[in-house]
Amino acid sequence: MKLSVAIPLFNEAESLPPLIAELRTVLQTLDCDYEILFVNDGSEDQTLAILTREASADPRIKVLSLSRNFGHQVALTAALDFSSGDAVVIMDGDLQDPPELLPEMIRLYREGYDIVSPQRISRQGDSWLKRRTASLFYWLINKLTESQISPEVGDFRLLSRRAVLALRQFREQRRFVRGLVGWMGLRETLLPFHRRARRAGSTKYPWTKMARLSWVAITSLSSLPLRLSIVAGFFASGIAVLYFLYAGYAKFVKKDVVQGWTSIVFLQCFFFGMTLLCLGILGQYIAHIYEEARSRPLYVLSGSMNIDADAARVARAIVLGPPEGCDDR
Repeated sequence: MKLSVAIPLFNEAESLPPLIAELRTVLQTLDCDYEILFVNDGSEDQTLAILTREASADPRIKVLSLSRNFGHQVALTAALDFSSGDAVVIMDGDLQDPPELLPEMIRLYREGYDIVSPQRISRQGDSWLKRRTASLFYWLINKLTESQISPEVGDFRLLSRRAVLALRQFREQRRFVRGLVGWMGLRETLLPFHRRARRAGSTKYPWTKMARLSWVAITSLSSLPLRLSIVAGFFASGIAVLYFLYAGYAKFVKKDVVQGWTSIVFLQCFFFGMTLLCLGILGQYIAHIYEEARSRPLYVLSGSMNIDADAARVARAIVLGPPEGCDDR
């Protein structure tokens, strides 16, 4: 058996050396071959320099370097595209996902599970607000989409080879990997664990990025925004009806309105609501169609080290060769 550990990185130079040390300590105890596949997602610090040094000394450390920061979910996709293990473990590079869980995850995989998902039972270093908003997010996703995502389960998980091959078939622009995993409905088990606090550096997911990720998750897995625009349109129309009743009261009971004011107010409120409704529906459909019709690649791979996979098999991605006069290791 061969195990791939896939880790996307963005400005993780501080936590990278202890991460590699811990991974090596754990992986050397396993009765299997392994590779550690890092994806440098356009880091601006010394992340790539550290990866280059480590990969030069150890061929089991493999590096993909994207041409710019494409985002965590796309970097995750690149890692899955080039992983070669019989099982693939996805984890973050900040040491909040403990490497010591790997032996138990492999044991469960050998029992026949396609997906082994560690589930957080505590979150060190997270604020009360972040824990509450995370709970709300998982509740909304499970209520409003076709995917079922276990609460407190992130991208940290083990995937069988056939699960990875299935995930590679999803090439849409709006990506939420854990939602796609849940949508497939393969056999999954949960592994409770205590999540650590970040070892070094700062989070790469402030509330603004979390909000964007939530929006991508909902719009890529659900027609909720379209339904909300319908609800908003009916709500606006309902307000128009109520305001019309008030206008009638003002005209016929209070008798203190300007001639023609009632009909103008009613028509303005009603058609304003209906216009928003139609624009919301059309805008959502057109945006999705436009994004997919362009068929742009998901990412541009500008460099790699110790990668022996056939790049030609990767769909909707640009894989560049080494610069002229340089060797791609």
